Amino acid sequence: MMTAFAILVIPGLPALLEAADPAAGTQIAQEFSFKARVDGEKTETAVHYWLFLPQQYDGKEKLPLMLFLHGAGERGDDLEVVKKWGPAKIVASRKDFPFVVASPQCPSGKRWNAAAMAALVDDLAGRLSIDKTRIYVTGLSMGGYGSWDLMARYPKIFAAGVPICGGGDPETAEVLKEIPIWVFHGDKDTAVPLARSQQMVEAIKKVGGDKVKLTIYPGVGHNSWSATYANQEVYDWLLSHRRGK
Repeated sequence: MMTAFAILVIPGLPALLEAADPAAGTQIAQEFSFKARVDGEKTETAVHYWLFLPQQYDGKEKLPLMLFLHGAGERGDDLEVVKKWGPAKIVASRKDFPFVVASPQCPSGKRWNAAAMAALVDDLAGRLSIDKTRIYVTGLSMGGYGSWDLMARYPKIFAAGVPICGGGDPETAEVLKEIPIWVFHGDKDTAVPLARSQQMVEAIKKVGGDKVKLTIYPGVGHNSWSATYANQEVYDWLLSHRRGK
């Protein structure tokens, strides 16, 4: 059970962590302290993440929020590696990227903590000028799995999702069927078989879901994310969806 959470910068952490929000058009490193009670014991987890505010952010107009979950190869304590792929990389050259972007880092040997990610989103939506009807999640590989899991556990948060070369639990299809989800996978993926995405899409359709679609890249292996994140249509599709509409 979650008890509290707050933004926190702790003395002794690397200097790249900053307490203030980034200036519009920039991305900086921040830390989020997630506090929870598990089996009666209090726990506290530090989540390091990149926060990007687009150049059009003025603190008045409410903008959409994107949560980006990286793959297993970017885990650890070097936040720079999170910018290797996806939105965290893209915003370096696209100051007008039309989303506020949060790109957290998963610790070494761990998987995405859905409760911590939901708390991070809640904190950002509460302290920044965020349109709470336009909060999106996307991720690649392990982050694709994390995206499926997060949407299943917190379906009322997200307006839409883009899981790439991941997979989830088909038993959660009933919960997921009302969320617009665009799934991407390469048909030559040997790290995460295409079947993992197909199972999720088929399960959702089986329970009457008509807001899910799957794009398969012929001849493509595990890296189906480069083409996906280079596709402007993906971002336009996300922005076309609002939660509850």
